[in-house]
Amino acid sequence: MHSEPEPSNATVSTIANDGNLCGECPLWDSGLQSLYWTDAVGRKLFRYDWQTQSRHVLLEDFEVNSCALDESGSLVLANHGGVWLWNGRELPIPIASEVSGRKLYLNDCIADLSGRLLAGSNFYDPSGKYEHGCLFSVTPDGKVEILDEGFHLANGLGFSPDQRTVYFSDSVARTIYSYEYETLTGQAKGRRSFVSLDSSAGVPDGLTVDAEGFVWSAEWYGSRISRYDPDGKLERRISIPAKQPSCLAFGGPDFTDIFVTSAALSEAMPVMPPGYDATSGYFGGALFHLNLGIKGRPEHKTRFRPSLTVKQKS
Repeated sequence: MHSEPEPSNATVSTIANDGNLCGECPLWDSGLQSLYWTDAVGRKLFRYDWQTQSRHVLLEDFEVNSCALDESGSLVLANHGGVWLWNGRELPIPIASEVSGRKLYLNDCIADLSGRLLAGSNFYDPSGKYEHGCLFSVTPDGKVEILDEGFHLANGLGFSPDQRTVYFSDSVARTIYSYEYETLTGQAKGRRSFVSLDSSAGVPDGLTVDAEGFVWSAEWYGSRISRYDPDGKLERRISIPAKQPSCLAFGGPDFTDIFVTSAALSEAMPVMPPGYDATSGYFGGALFHLNLGIKGRPEHKTRFRPSLTVKQKS
């Protein structure tokens, strides 16, 4: 564990407040100068237009736990049914739902430099036994590979600027892992603990990586976001006026704007820090914004073929 830095001063504003039950996956689209995000539990996908400062509901009654941009102009959607491609007009097209009998019951996702999609599954059930989740890779032709397994609650994913490291959160394990990543083959090797949070803190949820290679993590139950240097040392913490910050992303015209989603539906789990009140207070539901002058990076895009049909085997 590292010593606690002084809290950073930051002006945090609310740019949309739809009372998202579980706001997730902010994703900046440079071409449209817009931000996507989802209410995973409320089953809505949103877009915020930077120029008009207006938000639009793009998709309703379809679960979206996370999304990525595709080079075709479509969106890749990940949910408990697997991976889907959506062109914004017709119904989403299923790409993959399982591999070797393992369901793609997916939470967060991210595209790599070669156009693959990485995503983690989670079956976490605090009331009893449950299947451990996997970290999957889905290639542009729809082939699915299990990169690693044994996770409780798969969450945020991010790549280092040189693409040689991929970061992956397991919220119940209170750990952000890192892997050596090979872009050509899509292999993730050498899992190690990058950051572990003790029981007095919140849990690591969604994450992103800035242009300097620092890892930013939203701390569910912690009312804050944290920035770690490439060695895993805590560099700063920033308070967010919600108990359940869920994910964050860089965007804006010069990628110095930070967007943070949050969740209005209180989720009481055994990994709550001691003394945490899961029955009162403001849990979240708003989309927050801040700008610290720190530069982020655009996310990569997948390269899926629109003609893909659902893949059941690797």
